[in-house]
Amino acid sequence: MKKLLTVIILLAGSRLHAQYQPPNDPLVIKKLAEWQDQKFGLFMHWGPYSQWGVAESWTICPDDWVVRTGPYAGNYFDYKKAYENLSTTFNPVAFDPGKWVKAAKAAGMRYVVFTTKHHDGFCMFDTKQTDYKITGTQSPFAGNPRSNISKTIFDAFRSAGFMTGAYFSKPDWHSENFWWSYFPPKDHNVNYSTAKYPDRWKQFQDFTYNQIEELMTGYGPVDILWLDGGWVRPSQKADDPFNMDINMPRIAAMARSHQPGLIVVDRTVPGEFENYTTPEQEVPEKPLPYPWETCMTMGNSWSYSKNDQYKSAHHLLELLVKIVSRGGNFLLNVGPDGNGDWDPVVYQRLQEIGAWMTINGECIYASRPVAPYSSDNLYYTRSKDSKHVFACWLSEKENVQLPATIQIRVSKTGKPKLVTVLGAPKQKIKWTYVNEVVTVQVPAAWQNNSGFKHSVVFKVTW
Repeated sequence: MKKLLTVIILLAGSRLHAQYQPPNDPLVIKKLAEWQDQKFGLFMHWGPYSQWGVAESWTICPDDWVVRTGPYAGNYFDYKKAYENLSTTFNPVAFDPGKWVKAAKAAGMRYVVFTTKHHDGFCMFDTKQTDYKITGTQSPFAGNPRSNISKTIFDAFRSAGFMTGAYFSKPDWHSENFWWSYFPPKDHNVNYSTAKYPDRWKQFQDFTYNQIEELMTGYGPVDILWLDGGWVRPSQKADDPFNMDINMPRIAAMARSHQPGLIVVDRTVPGEFENYTTPEQEVPEKPLPYPWETCMTMGNSWSYSKNDQYKSAHHLLELLVKIVSRGGNFLLNVGPDGNGDWDPVVYQRLQEIGAWMTINGECIYASRPVAPYSSDNLYYTRSKDSKHVFACWLSEKENVQLPATIQIRVSKTGKPKLVTVLGAPKQKIKWTYVNEVVTVQVPAAWQNNSGFKHSVVFKVTW
């Protein structure tokens, strides 16, 4: 993940409506529908960089926007050497995936995407293609029974009913076949002419293929292959000397031969290998006509930062409601620290979110967007069978104070049978229905101190 490519991602996103290609494999279609029902997932960026509390991978990139700090910041090559040496001190002895599973499940999360390898090339899985890995000879964590971190995480979350996704970076800045040491790296791209040295690029293609095959064969059932680094793609220019075609047809065919129905997310690369799109750190203003997922940080950073500022539970729930009302999923990122645990604030936020989800999850899971999608501070979803419409009244403050009347606009014809409030189904609600508008008379007690937190969800039943 990175800030530099925000503009590129947004420009790519603006073209997706026309270029999105729905899958035609029945198993992928089925898996994609299952994933869309989960709505809320956990993302984790983690690696040796977490010891320094710096951005994942990007501080070793020579792009001119990058800012480095610390004793090695004055010299790029000294900094890169010190950064890569972090693999010799990365010993996350507090790593306990069961603790994360418990917190994520209590929060209402239902799938997980984990960074098996970021752009720096350090592998959080037991690859046989390189020794630059958590189980490598230089790693102090290699002898730990949980050293194959990706497998341990996938197994733990899968056993709790989560769908599992493997984040994998297509660029690899540690590989001699991406950043060849014969040349200095110039930016985030390959640093040699792939046209002039096709054999070297073919070795990188095979290296990538082999690593992904390892993940698809040795880590149990995998639901999502989440590929980052969208600049590694076929060039749109004829005879481009720096064409970075990774051969996605070959990779996808192999991956699905081992994992039938696998969702492939070649993010920001429109076409048959981007089964859903991934707006980063943003929420689309309106529903999108294809599967999508907002990936966003709980704090300001993708990876662990000691003084990170975390979003409030109130704000995170507001984001979740808006995303789901527009037909998307919410993939919320946290970064474990160098010792292998989350900031205590993360657990607190997830606990608060879970309390709301326990009451109101019915309007989130397996829901569908429904017109008018939103009106004022009401956000709408419907059940899959269309028998229920949910109107979530978002409060500006954590403690909800409702107005005397609320107008719920419904596009479904015919008078509803019942209007209730999630979390208070036995409370009698007075309401009327005229011209596809349900007007709710809010009980006087709820107008002052409702007892609800963050929002109130009205359930309209036909």
